Amino acid sequence: MVLWGIFVSAFLIGFSGAMMPGPLLGVTIDGSLKRGWIAGPLTVLGHGILEFLLIIIMLFGLKDFFANPTVAGLIGLCGGAFLAWMGYGMIKSGINKTVSLENREANNSSGMGNLVLAGALVSSTNPYFILWWASTGMESIRQSYAYGVIGVLAFFAGHILSDLVWYSSVATAFSKGKKLISDAVYQWLIVLLGIFITVFSIYFIGSGWKMLVNP
Repeated sequence: MVLWGIFVSAFLIGFSGAMMPGPLLGVTIDGSLKRGWIAGPLTVLGHGILEFLLIIIMLFGLKDFFANPTVAGLIGLCGGAFLAWMGYGMIKSGINKTVSLENREANNSSGMGNLVLAGALVSSTNPYFILWWASTGMESIRQSYAYGVIGVLAFFAGHILSDLVWYSSVATAFSKGKKLISDAVYQWLIVLLGIFITVFSIYFIGSGWKMLVNP
């Protein structure tokens, strides 16, 4: 049951990054217009390889680092604070209707023939991606590792599945020549997810505070 809890929470939190407009969304949309629905899974594959390597580095390179109660507590507070900021931003942008599936930042990525490589490159150069993993991602890994490597694998499976579901849906919608997801529906999804993210941030902050007060 605990592993399922890790999987489900990782799946839902993963949408916080997946659904926000950014370079990876731009690559996916442009790729879907040229290669169809397969653009979604291909870009996520590149994105996922990068994340998997990052998790391995964090897991084995920072294992002792995570074990320090003070460090773990600070990571929890920082991760929770970033998650709260992200949730607030999602709620605000959804209510103000400032997010749209048409707002894509493809830049020069659309010209890349290899969508797997493009998925990894745009992720590695995205400041939002780096910030997420340096705070929320690190805290998620720390908590998952309490249940061993299987806990981390459950987290990764849920996290990458959210990317796969969202980007595959977007690629399928645009490859059909029309948006199957209206901006109105998309904006309300952002608001609801923002509320969930904000609530979950309280858990991270509370967990971090307990680690600092009762090491």
